[in-house]
Amino acid sequence: MCLALPARVISLDATGLSGQVDLGGVRKTVSFALLDEVAVGDHVIVHVGYALSRLAPDEAAQTLALFAELNAHHAQTSSEGSA
Repeated sequence: MCLALPARVISLDATGLSGQVDLGGVRKTVSFALLDEVAVGDHVIVHVGYALSRLAPDEAAQTLALFAELNAHHAQTSSEGSA
């Protein structure tokens, strides 16, 4: 199974072919070579260091909210199991 994550573009290099993204507070350098155009502030789907597609901001927000909900649920069930 593969996992691709939504990330927000925070910077581009001089060529625009790579740059930094923010993945929930983690900054990562990724390649934008597979996309036509990317701008700072865009949301992209990232898999193994490559931005695969652009994502609408509302769609990115929904996906990130779902991940946060899953994380909170996992943290709650983990703490209940160790009590």
